[in-house]
Amino acid sequence: MADLPVLSLPPIAARIGNDGERVTILDSLRRRYVRLTPEEWVRQHFVAYLIDHVGYPRTMIANEIEMRVGTKRLRIDTLVSDGLGRPLMIVEYKAPTIRLTSETFSQVTAYNQQLRAPYVVMSNGVQTICLRADFINRRYEAVKNLPTYADIIKNISENENDAKNM
Repeated sequence: MADLPVLSLPPIAARIGNDGERVTILDSLRRRYVRLTPEEWVRQHFVAYLIDHVGYPRTMIANEIEMRVGTKRLRIDTLVSDGLGRPLMIVEYKAPTIRLTSETFSQVTAYNQQLRAPYVVMSNGVQTICLRADFINRRYEAVKNLPTYADIIKNISENENDAKNM
């Protein structure tokens, strides 16, 4: 990969390697070098953004999570959870040259039918779309700014308290 795509995310101190056959990048969450693809370049930038700029704990983020729905195997690009293991956010990445479309939306929301995370995010590194799930009305609402980890936890706590008081 001679020319790495320019993204609208903050730059990172990427550790680029080579395994003899392909260019690799260190994924600090998986603690290993992985093949450097345009989508992986976006993933590494976005995860660094979550940790370094939006206050997400590294220990609550996981990359490449496999999920089974019946006989079908699905792969979640990034999953953010809380301290109890409850899903908070699903992130789907595309290469910078791939537009975020209704197909991307359908893919990430299909995963969320099982996990029921309050937020889903789609990013190609140039454009990022964050949506908040409204499970009662069965829809997703666009969120202007990516919420901080603390804000998500606070909103969940408030919603749980509201539900108890009903």
